[in-house]
Amino acid sequence: MGFTIGGIREMRIREMRSGTRRRGRTSECTAVAEFTSLWGWDVVPGARTASGACSCGKARCAAPGAHPLDFAPPVRAGATLDQVTEAWAEFPGASIMLPVGRSFDVIEVAESAGRHALVRLERMGLPLGPVIAAPEGRAHFLVAPGAAAELPELLYRMGWDDPSALDLRGLGPGAHITAPPADRAGLGPARWLRSPALDSATKPPAARLLLGTLAYVAHRSRA
Repeated sequence: MGFTIGGIREMRIREMRSGTRRRGRTSECTAVAEFTSLWGWDVVPGARTASGACSCGKARCAAPGAHPLDFAPPVRAGATLDQVTEAWAEFPGASIMLPVGRSFDVIEVAESAGRHALVRLERMGLPLGPVIAAPEGRAHFLVAPGAAAELPELLYRMGWDDPSALDLRGLGPGAHITAPPADRAGLGPARWLRSPALDSATKPPAARLLLGTLAYVAHRSRA
């Protein structure tokens, strides 16, 4: 009996999770290893909050629990579970953050609009990448790199003369998003609205394929 790519992926995930149970590794390490070894994403240890204070140690942190740790190096794409466990041991309790701009850009909308748009896009049969629900009420659609820089021009071509009127923005190089199952800013965990899959995570869709629907739903939601 042959093996499919999806079957191999599931076997690797089960191996990582069983390794976690055997060696007492954390669920965070398992998630990070899945991101690095299966999807080819870099991961950065992020700050957490406790009683409103940020773990970065800055008394007046501008984004408590919602930014990477300045002193923590990224865990690079391709890192194995053993390598992730060793790296994460240096920053116990860190949240999981994904740098934007290398493997994907992000289109961010209100979560309610994102959920409605996701249903429409799935019915239309359009290609979709992973989608994350952030606990502050935002949805992050992962799309092909370069989308953030192209977003104003793409919206203009679609007839949206004033993109600022939409509750929609692009996140590109220099931005970071919190990945499930990590807590963000003490508000609760990030969640998958659409989980990564082998094709969509490694080759996220072009923003132009989703943008018309996202802009329309975002506009209707604001109206």
